[in-house]
Amino acid sequence: MILQNITTGLFLTITSLVFAQNSKQMSKLIQNEFQLADKQYKKLMKSIPQDKMPQSYNASIDKVTTKDITWWCSGFYPGSLWMIYEQTGDPEIRKEAEKRLQLIEPNKTFTRDHDLGFMMFTSFGNAYRITKNPIYKDIILTSAESLSTRFRPGMQAILSWDKMADFKGPVIIDNMMNLEMLNWAAQNGGNKKLEEIAIAHANTTMKNHFRSDYSSYHVIDYNVNTGEVFGKKTFQGYSDSSAWARGQGWALYGYTMMYRFTKNKAYLDQARHIAKFILNNPNLPEDKIPFWDFNDPKIPEVPRDASAAAIIASALLELGQYVKADERKNYINNARQMIVSLSGDHYQAKAGTNGGFLLMHSTGGLPLHSEIDVPLIYADYYFLEALKRYKDWYLQ
Repeated sequence: MILQNITTGLFLTITSLVFAQNSKQMSKLIQNEFQLADKQYKKLMKSIPQDKMPQSYNASIDKVTTKDITWWCSGFYPGSLWMIYEQTGDPEIRKEAEKRLQLIEPNKTFTRDHDLGFMMFTSFGNAYRITKNPIYKDIILTSAESLSTRFRPGMQAILSWDKMADFKGPVIIDNMMNLEMLNWAAQNGGNKKLEEIAIAHANTTMKNHFRSDYSSYHVIDYNVNTGEVFGKKTFQGYSDSSAWARGQGWALYGYTMMYRFTKNKAYLDQARHIAKFILNNPNLPEDKIPFWDFNDPKIPEVPRDASAAAIIASALLELGQYVKADERKNYINNARQMIVSLSGDHYQAKAGTNGGFLLMHSTGGLPLHSEIDVPLIYADYYFLEALKRYKDWYLQ
């Protein structure tokens, strides 16, 4: 018994020392990352036209690629700026963030697809969280109402895209991310129907989007009037039956977020199952940065997706808030490994390079021959969010 007590005490002491060492190292890493982000985004902002938003960088011609404000990624740049400002207090970063919010404000009435949460909550959501400016809150509430117009009662889901050649009523797993704005709006002065829409969409997605191993299809094609499922397909993954890596990240993040707002244990259990699929997948590399699709038969000779890792890391850190100690430790350790990998020489750009973006080696749409092995603005955003979450939740 004495020996057991000594052994247990020694184990706890070693564990405490390791945790303290990890905390010290992570604290320094996070500080360095935000300092680097401050420098990089000052470089990036000099390359962006006044009426466009940054998307990626073409190294072969040394040019930042940009998009119009209605592109689904338009919120990630100002959202990243706000997180950088929050950590550094740099007034130049804040000025750029405010200017870019003015540019995308007209999106608050955009209703042509489901991406309004990506566009307006990553941007104005962070701005309001940090400044409490009531104008930003009003814009979020208007944006949520606009997004709600895409809800189709017959299929109990938000229509992602309008009818296309290959799809009659497409709903993509990415759409789970846009529910955050609806939930937040409903709980912060908006119409309560917004939360009802978010719950209905999450339930429909949980019913139809997942396989028995809790991997997710990318696109479910519905009859918008009856909810009948016409097909389970992909648009950006390797095949209809494959597990597109970023899609698994959207699913994990989405159901973790839904539990945050509703405390419905079914959503927590769904998130835990998805996390298990990702973390126990035999095709997840040792550095925890996924290949672009878990089922590409050419693995390992295929591109990685740093954006998927950033999304998954951020989601795991939140999921760790809602589970018991052993499970939390597993999620934190995996998220930390992803963060450390992303901040290493292979995935992170050197200061002054990469067009000003932080991360390299993301994959946007490989089957579409689009954005393969490049920096992507949303990879940076979720990486910065993961850093902030680690600091706020696990370094206190």
